[in-house]
Amino acid sequence: MLSAPVLAAAPAYLAAPAPSTPLGPFEDSAVSWASWVTLMSFVGLLALAVAVAAPARALDDRAARLVRGRLTWAAVVAGVLAFPAVLTDRARSGSGYDYSGAWHKLFDGSTAGLLAGFEAVLPLIAALILLPVVLRRGLASRLITSLRLTALLLGVVALAATRIPAKAPAPADRARTAFQTFMWMLHLVGGAVWVGGLIGLVVLAVRSALDSGFWSAAIRRFAAAAMGCVAAITLSGLFLYWSHVDGPTQLFTTMYGRVLGVKILLFGSLLVLGAVNQFWLHPRIDALRAAGDDRPLRTVLARRFPAVVGVEVALILALLFVAPFLHGSARNQAYQADVAEHTTNPKAKLPKLPQKEVSASTWIEGTAETAAVLVVTVAGYRFSGRLARRRADRAGQAGQAGQASLANQSAQGVQPGQPGAATT
Repeated sequence: MLSAPVLAAAPAYLAAPAPSTPLGPFEDSAVSWASWVTLMSFVGLLALAVAVAAPARALDDRAARLVRGRLTWAAVVAGVLAFPAVLTDRARSGSGYDYSGAWHKLFDGSTAGLLAGFEAVLPLIAALILLPVVLRRGLASRLITSLRLTALLLGVVALAATRIPAKAPAPADRARTAFQTFMWMLHLVGGAVWVGGLIGLVVLAVRSALDSGFWSAAIRRFAAAAMGCVAAITLSGLFLYWSHVDGPTQLFTTMYGRVLGVKILLFGSLLVLGAVNQFWLHPRIDALRAAGDDRPLRTVLARRFPAVVGVEVALILALLFVAPFLHGSARNQAYQADVAEHTTNPKAKLPKLPQKEVSASTWIEGTAETAAVLVVTVAGYRFSGRLARRRADRAGQAGQAGQASLANQSAQGVQPGQPGAATT
């Protein structure tokens, strides 16, 4: 509740109805979802392409061309689709969609126009830069890497443009604004690499029949990137929670808090599913490979892990859909609802709380949280790697023992399936 001095200092706000905090039209959220999915998928697909390029080249030219072609084409499609998705998102208005107005605001000479232009146009330019990678087979590896990195940089800049302030902050707020923008970049880039990487693995798994050696290396590399993404999203999410929420009760008493609570539940479910992937799915795949299971990865996943893959894709898409519903701040919504209970002027503009002040305890708690997240992330990745190696070693030893048994039976003239033959 508000203290007596605060209420006494603001008598003009007194017995207005509680402020409305609607979620907004479903259509608007769907349009925002489309723009986020295309932008983030573009960045994540290119990041995965860079990460798995070496394992693909280590096999043969066919595998390298297949991986390069599929991931690059997927990134080109995402980059091209990002332009109409972002433009539609920018064209939203109360009476419909003003595409002409949105188009003329791109690069209109203002900082806001420059950022809007970067967000809409850079992914399209990056997609055009990638076309030689898929249209010409004779490109050198260095040139392909350069084109990918250039396109990836443009995609990251487009993502950054969504959160860079259009107005220069006051000198006293510059450090805070820079840090907050950095936190948003961790949040967005981490999510992009995670989302796009998963989509890229699905694209590669469909009717590709890639060698098991590629999948073992590719999955481990993506797992390392995903663990880093989890750390980045967790740390930035803790900062954003601190900035906009004044306590766990606001997760239930404000609209912002309830939406954020749904997002936290989805992210927590993804963490649980990620732990299942890291400590069960990936070690099982490595063990299957070590035991001589050379079936395509799609067959293994479709028969043994369909629920895990399907639920992970659904949760990530749901998380991206919920995010655009976050409007305002739980702190201000709770504060304004409390002020409205005591106001006498229903038309008065409700006040807002100032931003939280950073203290020494804030830095100490933030440093401790950062260290804890990093320790848990690194320890989890290293433990999952050891678990995978142990299972692979046991499966390999079992396979060698079975082959040795069959060889002995063959030397003794015993046919498999006859009395005395080994059974599995």
